[in-house]
Amino acid sequence: MTLPEDAERAARKAETRTRLLAARRAVPAPVRAREAAELTRIALGALGAFGVSPGDTVCGYLPVGTEPGSAALLDGLRAAGCRVLLPVVVGAAPLDWAEYTGPDGLRPGPHGLREPSGATLGPSSVGLAALVLVPALAVDRAGVRLGRGGGHYDRSLPLARPDTPLVAVVRSAELVAELPAEPHDVRMTAALTPSGLHALGRPR
Repeated sequence: MTLPEDAERAARKAETRTRLLAARRAVPAPVRAREAAELTRIALGALGAFGVSPGDTVCGYLPVGTEPGSAALLDGLRAAGCRVLLPVVVGAAPLDWAEYTGPDGLRPGPHGLREPSGATLGPSSVGLAALVLVPALAVDRAGVRLGRGGGHYDRSLPLARPDTPLVAVVRSAELVAELPAEPHDVRMTAALTPSGLHALGRPR
């Protein structure tokens, strides 16, 4: 692969990120709230389809800013008997993880995140998950995910079990036909949108 191809792909990703972030900022708060409620309803209704049972571990995240979703999904997972782990950012290393015990157990983290204040469990704990919910700016029909560019999930998702569903959480307009792909990309197996759950691409 030539350097110009790398530069062109990076420029395309940067332009797409800028456009998607601007579109998210333009969504009125009441619409975001309705979409978050739908995401929670659909995700909790699909736990059985994903093979998730009470007592299983689910890796999730708390949305930041205009990211789709809400803490209600995490609380719903806990009410369904799941153990919920949230990411803890440690420099450029793969994400660490810690258990979510409710809003009172959170503290401020980097990049505007809120993270659990309890003990961290190590990056390999994502391998315990029966389901991983992944933040994304967009995802395509082949399972290629576009993140914010920090690379944290790129370094972390290879530690998940090969049969674990990796579900990108996006707005309906952010499920697109095609995104720029790179060899290190870990493909998503499904997209969770306010309009439904969509199977993607090929198995990992």
